[in-house]
Amino acid sequence: MKTVLSSEWLKIRSVRSTYLILGLSLGAILLGLGLAVMAAHMYDTAPAAKRPSARIADLEEAVVIVPQLCMGILGTLAITSEYVTGLIRTSLTVVPRRWPILAAKSTVVGTLGLLVGSATVFGTYFVTRWVLGDRFSGAYTSAFLDRLPLLTTLSLTVPTFALLGLALGALLRSAAAAIAIMVGLVYVIPIIIGNIPEPWSDRLGSLMIGALPREITGDIITTSVYGYLLPPAVAAAALVAYAALPLVAAGWLIRRRDA
Repeated sequence: MKTVLSSEWLKIRSVRSTYLILGLSLGAILLGLGLAVMAAHMYDTAPAAKRPSARIADLEEAVVIVPQLCMGILGTLAITSEYVTGLIRTSLTVVPRRWPILAAKSTVVGTLGLLVGSATVFGTYFVTRWVLGDRFSGAYTSAFLDRLPLLTTLSLTVPTFALLGLALGALLRSAAAAIAIMVGLVYVIPIIIGNIPEPWSDRLGSLMIGALPREITGDIITTSVYGYLLPPAVAAAALVAYAALPLVAAGWLIRRRDA
């Protein structure tokens, strides 16, 4: 298994697209910085009477979409590129049991997703806190330890997308199809669910990945397109299931069909 891990790490770090995707992911910190500067300027130029009622969304929660999609794409390309080039036949010849290949790829892309997700979420939080100071009624002046659970769970959604992308790539053997599904999970499906009559919009919205971090930590807000009906333990299980169930299906399928 150590040899297979080394091989998969060599594959992913020898491709230029990997560094481009990682750069775009970490660029979310600059996006968060730009949004924070813009928000600070709007606050400072607003009439004094309106400043006490001014509010701002958690910027780290907004920009995490960027590394989610980027690392999901990286996970997809980690396996679909081998099907396109035919390298998968060589890999399966060298490792005929097959499941170690998927396990090694999962370890590599999952670890990268965790590192990138943590850097992006915590980096965005700290630069936003530095820029905004006590503006917006002190939205970013609460103790760091109070925000730590939510920041941690937000970070975990990034490796979830990386593993989901890998699993979809293995199942579909098509990067375009896998990426389309992930884009749908982030953008399209929440919009559709938001327009469904109650109570189904809340019920289905509670299952979306975007809702799970706050459900896990119990840090609920009312001004959101998602529902918040799941208890923390169920929400945590749902987050794990987004990655685990597709990976199990991919592992089962990859052992039963030809390369």
